[in-house]
Amino acid sequence: MILLNASALNSFLQLMGAIVIFAFVLVITYFTTKWIGNYQQVHTTNKNLRVIESLRLTNNKFIQIVQAGDVYLVIAVGKEEVQLLTQLTKEQLTELPDFTKTQNTLSQESFQDILSKVKKHIPKK
Repeated sequence: MILLNASALNSFLQLMGAIVIFAFVLVITYFTTKWIGNYQQVHTTNKNLRVIESLRLTNNKFIQIVQAGDVYLVIAVGKEEVQLLTQLTKEQLTELPDFTKTQNTLSQESFQDILSKVKKHIPKK
C-alpha cells in the first residue's frame, strides 16, 4: 500500500513538473514572439521607402509599385533579380493608400473586432 502511494505521488509530481515546464516554455515563447514582432516593426518602418502595391504573377514573381521619396517606380521582382520596368508620376496612380491612417487603425483595432469581421465573411452551414 505504501509503495502504491509513493508511485502515485511520484507520477503526480512528474506530471506537475511537466506542466510547469510546458507553461514556462509557453511564456518564454510569448514574450520572444512579442519582442521579435516589435523589433521587426521598428526596423521595417521606413520614411523614404514604401511598397504601394504588389501583384503576384507566379509563386516567386511579383510586380510592385514602390515609392522612393517622391518617385514612384514599377519593378519586377523575381527569385534572384529585380528589374526596373518604368517610373510613374503621382498623377498616374489611381489611388494612393494613406499610410498614417492604416497604421493607426491597425494598432487601435482589437483582436475581438478583427475576429468579428472575419466571422461575418464565413458562410454558415
